[in-house]
Amino acid sequence: AIDVGFKVVDKDLLVSKFKLFPDEELGQGDGEIFAVVWTTTPWTLPANQAVCVHPDLEYVLIQRRHEEVSQRLILAEELWTESMKRYGGTDTCLGTCKGSNLEGLLLQHPFDNRQVPIICGDHVTTEAGTGLVHTAAAHGNDDWLVMKANFPNEKPRILMGGDGKFFNSDLVELEGIRGLDRKEANKVILATMQENGTLIASARLNHSFPHCWRHKTPLMQLATHQWFIGMEVPSLVARKKSDELVESDNVDNLTTKQQAQIWTKDLESELRVTALKAVDVTQFFPSWGHARLEAMIKNRPDWCVSRQRNWGVPMPFFVHKETGEPHPQTVGLLEAACLLVEKTGVEAWFSLDESAFLQANTNVASKAINAEYKKVTYTLDVWFDSGATHYAVLRSHPAFKEEVLSRLTNKKPAADLYLEGSDQHRGWFQSSLLTSCAIYDHAPYKALLTHGFVVDGSGHKMSKSKGNVVAPQKVMDTYGADILRLWAASTDYSGELTISDEILKRVADSYRKIRNTCKFLLANIADFDASKDLLPVEQWLEIDKYALYLTRQLQEEIATKKDERGNDISYYGKYEFHLAVQKLVSFCSDDLGAFYLDILKDRLYTSGENSPARRAAQSALHHITHTFMRLIAPILSFTADEIWQTLEVNTEKSVFEDIWYELPAHGLSTSRIEDWERIVSIRRWAAKEIESSRERKELGSSLQAELDFRVSDEDLSALKSLEDDLRFVMITSAAEVADCGNGGLRILKVHPSDHKKCDRCWHYREDVGSDAEHPSICGRCVSNLFGKGEPRKYA
Repeated sequence: AIDVGFKVVDKDLLVSKFKLFPDEELGQGDGEIFAVVWTTTPWTLPANQAVCVHPDLEYVLIQRRHEEVSQRLILAEELWTESMKRYGGTDTCLGTCKGSNLEGLLLQHPFDNRQVPIICGDHVTTEAGTGLVHTAAAHGNDDWLVMKANFPNEKPRILMGGDGKFFNSDLVELEGIRGLDRKEANKVILATMQENGTLIASARLNHSFPHCWRHKTPLMQLATHQWFIGMEVPSLVARKKSDELVESDNVDNLTTKQQAQIWTKDLESELRVTALKAVDVTQFFPSWGHARLEAMIKNRPDWCVSRQRNWGVPMPFFVHKETGEPHPQTVGLLEAACLLVEKTGVEAWFSLDESAFLQANTNVASKAINAEYKKVTYTLDVWFDSGATHYAVLRSHPAFKEEVLSRLTNKKPAADLYLEGSDQHRGWFQSSLLTSCAIYDHAPYKALLTHGFVVDGSGHKMSKSKGNVVAPQKVMDTYGADILRLWAASTDYSGELTISDEILKRVADSYRKIRNTCKFLLANIADFDASKDLLPVEQWLEIDKYALYLTRQLQEEIATKKDERGNDISYYGKYEFHLAVQKLVSFCSDDLGAFYLDILKDRLYTSGENSPARRAAQSALHHITHTFMRLIAPILSFTADEIWQTLEVNTEKSVFEDIWYELPAHGLSTSRIEDWERIVSIRRWAAKEIESSRERKELGSSLQAELDFRVSDEDLSALKSLEDDLRFVMITSAAEVADCGNGGLRILKVHPSDHKKCDRCWHYREDVGSDAEHPSICGRCVSNLFGKGEPRKYA
């Protein structure tokens, strides 16, 4: 730690700033006047550009006498006494002034022929030192910010390379510092100041210092040349368009300034503006992603794309060893480097003999100066790597292979969707947007989907130390890949995604419902050949048509629904996968399992094998199976593929190459659909009453029951429309309907049948045993087995 004196250039001006104490003996004092700074990094003094004071602190002018030395020192009043303990000698205060009064005064650098100003900064404290802070923009955050605030156009003095050694030789007093590291440079700097009288005090000091978290070694802050993508720079498309305007017959010879005006005014082509326009036309799922990404683009600085790492994609540039300026033949050298890497791999750049490479790939004019240039060892920011992937992925699509840079074409390479976590608004989403806008003038995506992060069942972040990590591979090994996929799809991804063994068990139950439904469908169309057995909808029973209606509704809600403008507003179209899963599970358990398939079993199992009634049911199941298989394919990929192979739809391609199934028209009127909806509601009510009777041990199965409905006019009309098929819908052996009278309340009486049970269909019928040859079965079973078959119209 050292105390260094910066000599005041204009002593009279300095003295006039202080309110001096009336002392005839001392007067203004005598000797040189020094603004004293305290620093623990002497090696940064060559880069000094100013001395900083706090505008509100009180400063004192001290007369110091020590041995033969007589000098005046500027110190913060609060640190005066402590500082003098380090310096020694006698001291007397000549006067005081506010720090703001000192602003603008010039000081002589301790060992350079430069003059530096006093500036004001709020970061100056009185915790230690002198209250005056040595300021080098190249070596500190506060220094950088205060210099930018006071001198926005002044560059930092960068005198040290990335290897930690001084490279600049324009220090008159320290010519021998070139090539030294900071420890060696400290010795030279201290010796020089000791000799010229500017070193007021020095001491060894143990203090807190920033260290690398990985290597545990001390860090030094150093501003270095970096590579940026400018947010206020016109895009490639804008420049191309500007060139076309300049070269056209309608535009005279424009100056560079006029071209720039075309870029920024007429075309509004700055990268930031272009990116914000692209954000506005992008769809966001959830919608709050728009405001988040927009704010980040509006407020972001230029993009620093260079990284000081030993791995990654190299930046194949050659720059001047001291100024950092690119080689005059950079474009040709870039091409040569690309060809070399293409031929022998990326290591070719890292192991490059730069001298031989430069001599081989530059013209005669440049060969003489090549020794002044060095290879850039930086690598690209990995976000640039991932953000630029659209250039390769989307350009390979046939639609984008030609004229992708033209503003006049509609062939804009853009993915339908980019999908990632919510942290990627500052990462991949943004880097992809900026690189695409710079090249093509538009975003590389039409929509962005943002999902939350996976947490455990208690909502805690997963951590190996906590032992609460649920490994995807373990889930797949235990439950299968489709269970994992179903969990992901059934969770509302707009927030955190919760996973645990209990949740996975519930998901497995849902999957089991879907899979068992698919097994039932496939089993009951196993003997069905659509090429010869498929009946037109007109020949179906009415319940089959209603099931077709329900299937069409399912497909529309999940996959094919459009608004009046033709926009896809289905669950898949809006990426609302959890709602699609809910609908699929509900369709299996309610519409099919608890209704249609439950009722259909009797017809499938008791009707004649090739009867119209059974073929109509199988025709409906055929359409339902094909529709359902395609609807689950995006989520339950393996299950859908199994069904595809079982159905042998097309061995030349997979289900994922197919399109949504084209369902035939159901042919039901709106009023008839409303009747069926009413019937379904009544059926649920009846099922509860039947179950209550079973719990009371009044009957066994529902087929033992006979129902007596007393309902209102609308219910009466709907139920009576089914005629004798009402019993099949209710899965009972008999069902009677009558008007409920003036009360308007639904009444249902459930009582056990007095008839015998048919051994084949399990219905309790009066005609069981009416055929002497078949004494254990009912009349309709005899007809289905040996006669024309029972007539059915509705169910």
